[in-house]
Amino acid sequence: MCVCQTMEVGKYGKNATRSGDRGVLLEPFIHQVGGHSSMMRYDDHTVCKPLITREQRFYESLPPEMKEFTPEYKGVVSVCFEGDSDGYINLVAYPYVENEALEQDDLPERDQPRRKHSRRSLHRSSSGTEHKEEKPGLASDSTESIQETKSPRVDLHIHSDVPFQMLDGNSGLSSEKISYNPWSLRCHKQQLSRMRSESKDRKLYKFLLLENVVHHFKLPCVLDLKMGTRQHGDDASEEKAARQMKKCEQSTSATLGVRVCGMQVYQLDTGHYLCRNKYYGRGLSIEGFRNALYQYLHNGIELRKDLFEPVLAKLRSLKAVLERQASYRFYSSSLLIIYDGKDSRAGTPLERRPEARLKRGEGPGPGPESLQEGGSSEPGSSAQPKVDVRMIDFAHSTFKGFRDDPTVHDGPDMGYVFGLESLINIMEQMREENQ
Repeated sequence: MCVCQTMEVGKYGKNATRSGDRGVLLEPFIHQVGGHSSMMRYDDHTVCKPLITREQRFYESLPPEMKEFTPEYKGVVSVCFEGDSDGYINLVAYPYVENEALEQDDLPERDQPRRKHSRRSLHRSSSGTEHKEEKPGLASDSTESIQETKSPRVDLHIHSDVPFQMLDGNSGLSSEKISYNPWSLRCHKQQLSRMRSESKDRKLYKFLLLENVVHHFKLPCVLDLKMGTRQHGDDASEEKAARQMKKCEQSTSATLGVRVCGMQVYQLDTGHYLCRNKYYGRGLSIEGFRNALYQYLHNGIELRKDLFEPVLAKLRSLKAVLERQASYRFYSSSLLIIYDGKDSRAGTPLERRPEARLKRGEGPGPGPESLQEGGSSEPGSSAQPKVDVRMIDFAHSTFKGFRDDPTVHDGPDMGYVFGLESLINIMEQMREENQ
């Protein structure tokens, strides 16, 4: 078995070099709240995901004015399985070399064709003999199955200091508080199961490198919204199109043009992240969607009213940009809304709130008047809280002239714009009701 060289996870440029056979050990991205492909942490500022050619080309051809609202595209890496001394299988990223990995086609990653490998890539990933003894498929949510095969590795090296608690029974972890979003582990298991099932003949994978859009935030609160009234791409089979249309009809995608696909929000009263998954979002009514948005903006003690204006400003700017993108369609893409759960008045969780300090016999600490409005207690903080709005997931996006797509659409993506309008209207109403 090829043993991965010892290195601190993801510290490219510090504890790892990109020369020779030295690679970057990938870890599941602990703040993934939605989607189905596993997002992996490459380093503090970068994540990666299995490459789909259409999505890569879309990032490469983004209009300049859209780049403010999308993650920065950072290129491609080659990823392979490598075994460690404990018998676990890890994913390790290496610099992408053109002749080492063939171009993937436009099929979803689970349907990508197998490909041949160079002698060097086979040498790197010579743990294939171990794979033959393992079961080719794993139950996607069965921890016992994964532990029995001792592969893939699911004990994460990177942990948040703040526990997560999923409130949805579908995750199978509803009563546990763990140190990563349960959805990220679920996606990681499913992704490695698909990759391992092909590992006898396919050792090398291409992953897309993207900006980690939450790296600026100390306690990232993330809302993943599936946008638009239509989710299937132009190339979807009739069966898949029918499935996607049914999901839209039975959710707020049809009535609002947007539905909750995942969420994590830091709770000041308990000191943990409250998490929701896509199954929760699919079952919401219009009123349920409003309540979910309210919950996302509530820190367990109070509604974060200071977030309304900066989030609304971002959403209005994005709407104006998309209304100018004639022929663009963003089918099945998501919108991330992000803010920092760090208490804007007390700086950290309950331990530093005035009532907690008094209980311990300490002084009350700095009063609200000594802090900048809506900011933290740290020097140089801005008057308004930092928020971010980013579009992600472009595997089914298209526009006129893109990859010779046969279907050409007219005008802007009004399904997506409708979703933004609904989101803006609901937030404006919420702001008025809570002044």
